Amino acid sequence: MANNINVAIKGIHAWVPEHILSNSDIEKMVDTTDDWITTRTGIKERRILKNEPTSHIGMKSVKELLKKTNTDPDEVDLLICATATPDMLFPSTACVIADKVGIKNAFAFDLMAACSGFLYSLTTAEKYIKSGMCKKAIVVGADKMSSIINYQDRSTCVIFGDGGGAVLLESTSEDVGIVDSILNSDGSGREFLHMKAGGSDKPASIKTVQEREHFVYQEGQSVFKFAVKNMADVSAQIMEKNKLTSNDIAWLVPHQANKRIIDATANRMGIDHEKVMLNIHKYGNTTNGTIPLCLWEWENKLKKGDNIILAAFGGGFTWGAIYLKWAYN
Repeated sequence: MANNINVAIKGIHAWVPEHILSNSDIEKMVDTTDDWITTRTGIKERRILKNEPTSHIGMKSVKELLKKTNTDPDEVDLLICATATPDMLFPSTACVIADKVGIKNAFAFDLMAACSGFLYSLTTAEKYIKSGMCKKAIVVGADKMSSIINYQDRSTCVIFGDGGGAVLLESTSEDVGIVDSILNSDGSGREFLHMKAGGSDKPASIKTVQEREHFVYQEGQSVFKFAVKNMADVSAQIMEKNKLTSNDIAWLVPHQANKRIIDATANRMGIDHEKVMLNIHKYGNTTNGTIPLCLWEWENKLKKGDNIILAAFGGGFTWGAIYLKWAYN
C-alpha cells in the first residue's frame, strides 16, 4: 500500500460507570476538603467501577463503536488496548475485549505507557494501517484506577477515576487524519510515579500486601513540575514543527491529570480556554481513558478538517502530542 494514504479516526465511543464518588464522599475517607481538591486539581467527582474489570469498560465502548460505525467485528484487523490496569498480567486485556465483543480476525495486544498510552497506541495503529498490514484498527484507552488506589492516601485517592473509550481508525485518501506525532520518554522519572510491588522486581508477598505496596505511589510535586514543562513543551513543539499558529487550532485535547497542568499547556500554546476540552471536574484522571472521553463528549462539536492537538503526560515518564485533522462532521 502506498505511503501517501492518511489514517483517520472514523468513529468514537466512550463509557463511564454509574457510581459517582464525590469530593464530599472523599472528605469522609481522608483528611481533605472539597475546596482543597478543587483548587489543586479541578476535580469535583469521579466514577468508580464496581465488581467488573477494565475489559468491561473496553467492551462497553467497543460494542457501541462497532454499532455506531456500522462495522462488522470480523472486519477489524487490529485491537490495541492502552491500559495501566489490565484485567490480569496476561493474557492481554485487548484479547479479553476482542473476545467479549466477538472480534475474531484481529491480532490484539496491550500497550503500557501509563497516561500517554492512548497516544502511543494511536500512533502504533496508524503505522500498521499505513504499512498495509491492516485496514481497520480499534484503539481502546481504558482504566479501572480504583483497583490500584489506596483510599487512605489523600495525595492520590482524590485524583483518579474509572472510565475509557475507543476509536476506529481507517485509511483515507482525503486530506484528514493523523498528520504528525511527537512521543518521548524518560525512565529516570520512574522513582516519582510507580507501583512498588506486583512486578518481577518485587513480586507479591504477604509483606507487600500488608505494607500497601500494590497501589499507586506518587511524589506529587516532582510529577507536577515535570508534567507542566513537558506537556506544554511538546504541544508547542508540534505546532511549531507543522507551522501552526494558535488561530489554526480548533481544539486542544489534553490528558485530564490536573487543571493547572492543562491551563499551563493552553497558555504555552497561546490557545484560548474556550478551545480546550475539559471534563476533569466530572471524571478525574482516568489515565488512558481521558482523551477518548473528551473526544466522545465533544464529538458533535467537531467539524471535518478541524485541526486538533492531543497531548498527554504519564508515568515512565512518558509524554507526547499528536496533530490530527478531524475526519467527519
